[in-house]
Amino acid sequence: MGSASREIEGKHILVTGGAGFLGSHLIDALVLEGARRVTVVDNLYLGTPANLVAARRNMGGLQILYVDISDVRSMREALFDLGSIDVVFNLAALPLPICLEQPHYCFDTNMRITSVLCELLREKRYATLVHVSSSCVYGSMQAHPLSEKDAVNPLTPYAASKVSCDSLVLSYARTFDLDALVIRPFSIYGPRQYARQYATVLPVLIRCALEDAVFSFFGDGKQSRDFLFVADAVRAMIALYRCADSRGQTVNIASGRETQIKDLKAKIEELMKKSILCEYCEPRVCDIDRQRGDITLLKSLTDWEPQVTLDEGLQQTIEFYTQQMDDAQRPQRMVALHDARGR
Repeated sequence: MGSASREIEGKHILVTGGAGFLGSHLIDALVLEGARRVTVVDNLYLGTPANLVAARRNMGGLQILYVDISDVRSMREALFDLGSIDVVFNLAALPLPICLEQPHYCFDTNMRITSVLCELLREKRYATLVHVSSSCVYGSMQAHPLSEKDAVNPLTPYAASKVSCDSLVLSYARTFDLDALVIRPFSIYGPRQYARQYATVLPVLIRCALEDAVFSFFGDGKQSRDFLFVADAVRAMIALYRCADSRGQTVNIASGRETQIKDLKAKIEELMKKSILCEYCEPRVCDIDRQRGDITLLKSLTDWEPQVTLDEGLQQTIEFYTQQMDDAQRPQRMVALHDARGR
């Protein structure tokens, strides 16, 4: 475990993509950890200000900037106006499904976002970059859990953009002696995860159960992922920032456990006490077959351990989406009750 550390307390922290799922949970934690100031940069492509309600309640000065992060001039002006910034957590990126329709746009935008942040770090506009990548850079697992030492195998233009962004961050760190690290999360899940277009498998399963919709298995359902609850992921991200020995490194964040999609469906059905209708479709082109993360390096750098079991995390996530549906339907029920009583 590294002997030197960096603290959150008293820092001015900027989070790109901070109105999204993972970013908003990170901001909640940063506020509770005693950050002096938190600034969010987000164009609301997938994020929403509703995700930041709790953070704004706990930090009255939380600022949201609707700036194009891929535009270096706009970002340079924004950072100049903000004054001293200690660390940038970069979670901004176009999601994978976009690359299947607009591959050049997806790759180019993700690269430009990272390039802008690297250049601003080189210009000393802020002190530390924590760049959040993706486990998709590894492709599918073969015999052993996926380690940071494994060769990358991007199967889509999105994955290729993440590989390129990682390389760019590390090259800037080495060439210009900058303080940066790359984090590769596996399948993070939990409340606030986007549940509609571009949604990942878990919120889609829950939504299908709630709406009596049909879930589509692409293949036989034996594809696997390494699911990690969002609160555990955020703790790992902060622990890595605190550890000075993480500088210049690439580190996996995962549970270290592998779960097949068909088994995930069965768990959700058990917890919700409801069957999910399903159909089987042809496998998608370049879909990842198996993933499980090796978290040896993460544990060697920090004292982090996953605390939330899959069943516990699923229960919290199910409760969130169930409440969301109840809130959405309440006005309709009130109108129906009013009409039933007569006008």
